[in-house]
Amino acid sequence: MVEKKRPRRTRERILETSLALFNRRGAPQVTTAEIAGEMNISPGNLYYHFRNKDEIVAELCAAFEARIRPLFADPRGRAVDVEDLWLWLHLLFERMGEFRFIFRDVDELAARDPALGARLGRMLRQGVATMVELCRAMVGAGTMKASEREIAALSENVVLVATYWQSFARIGQTPAETAPGHAAWQVLSLIAPFLVGDARILIDRLGRDYL
Repeated sequence: MVEKKRPRRTRERILETSLALFNRRGAPQVTTAEIAGEMNISPGNLYYHFRNKDEIVAELCAAFEARIRPLFADPRGRAVDVEDLWLWLHLLFERMGEFRFIFRDVDELAARDPALGARLGRMLRQGVATMVELCRAMVGAGTMKASEREIAALSENVVLVATYWQSFARIGQTPAETAPGHAAWQVLSLIAPFLVGDARILIDRLGRDYL
């Protein structure tokens, strides 16, 4: 006997619909009435689950944080090479792309909800800290040559590019399906001058293969 799929609950559908609309148009441009209309439910039904749009945004941001948290695991004690870094960046941009509305209007969302702004700030700092440790691991493996000061600046630049990549891709009309790989390559281009030996050769090959 084939087991029937559990019907999606209204709350789940609200989040899925909101995410699609936010990604398409930006959260500030979407109203709760439009979300309800897209779902063919009454606004009252939506308000039963979420008091306002800010609550929907906050829950979606929490879902994004859960998706991205595994990428911020402490890399110390592991060997890290260019291919590891390429995969890490690709996964990072893929997951950011799933919730791209956050980064489309990150300044406005943070200003509107200080608690959300603080959460996003923590994620950015975790991203910088993770990148610092990845670079240190590559320095320790002899595939990268950089001082602590250079690593700190490089790591902040990586997170800066990641944070505003969605806006750049949207305005520059970078195709959505190639954006994660394109973004990963742009970040690797920042790192390339610090790589030595086979690592530099490999990153050049990855660039040629992608482009």
